[in-house]
Amino acid sequence: MDARSRSWRVASILAMVGLVGLLDFRTGFELNFFAFYLIPVCLAVWFVSRGFGILVSAVCVVVSIVGDVSAGLRYRSSLAPVWNTGIAFTAYFVVVWILAKLRALHDELEERVRQRTAALNNEMQERRRLEEEILSISEREQQRIGHDLHDSLCQHLTGVALAGEVLSEQLASKALPEAKAMDHIVELVEGAIELTRTLARGLHPIELKGEGFTDALRELANTITKGFKTPCAFECEKPVEIDEADVAIHLYRIAQEAITNAVKHSKAKKIVLRLENGSDGLLLTISDDGVGMPPKLPGGMGLRTMAYRASVIGATFKVERQLARGTRVCCQWPGGVLSSETHDAKN
Repeated sequence: MDARSRSWRVASILAMVGLVGLLDFRTGFELNFFAFYLIPVCLAVWFVSRGFGILVSAVCVVVSIVGDVSAGLRYRSSLAPVWNTGIAFTAYFVVVWILAKLRALHDELEERVRQRTAALNNEMQERRRLEEEILSISEREQQRIGHDLHDSLCQHLTGVALAGEVLSEQLASKALPEAKAMDHIVELVEGAIELTRTLARGLHPIELKGEGFTDALRELANTITKGFKTPCAFECEKPVEIDEADVAIHLYRIAQEAITNAVKHSKAKKIVLRLENGSDGLLLTISDDGVGMPPKLPGGMGLRTMAYRASVIGATFKVERQLARGTRVCCQWPGGVLSSETHDAKN
């Protein structure tokens, strides 16, 4: 409490004592104003201090006695006003002591609540930091594995395929029947190369910043269509630019996880991945025509991860059951800038 506020409270309480004393004088000595004098005493203890409460109590006693005498009260004995003053001050002092104890307990409780709140806030911030760090480490590991698959394993399998083709040509030149078997082996290796590249793109997608985010989602839809034999359409009227790399990564992973859930769990025959930028920000939706989500959402790790990724970038996340059939996952991020190029112009 600053000095200005304290001075204002002291002046207000003293003014209240004067007002009660004036009413006590005007109504005569027959009416007892003890309860009304308690009001400024209680306010003094609670909002200023115990010492000021004792001072106000003494002032109230003096004002009350002086007011009664001025109103015409006469005592038969000189000890009577001293006795009344002592009784009144004792009563006020008991009230002051009780209120001071209550105020101390109140302040102690507030301090404990403040300390506990601060500890909880620190704990939540530390937990959030650790969760973000875990996500960052996981993302880096996925990118590293994807890079290794693309640059190491794909290159190695390509070498195997070339060696197989050379051997197949040698066998064919000698008219040996094993040439056809070798050609089949080469086809299997080439299929393994394509599969490895698909896995690498899923773990380490193409550049996501700028308009690369739109291209990455289109490539994701094509990969799902080819790999899982489930049609996945990508709809986006205009390319969307995202300058924040972390935001692009989290949105991409949300789309990837939602599509994977639709393929594996909802028995969907068609998936629609839609990206649009409106007045409320960037909206990413993944809809399917599968069996839909159950009335009570399962506590799967995928849903929690998607919701957490959305919270990290300040986006809203929602999973809802569609009226007809199927499930729709919505993630709205209050950002995103439309490119001046349309898809047709870009392509």
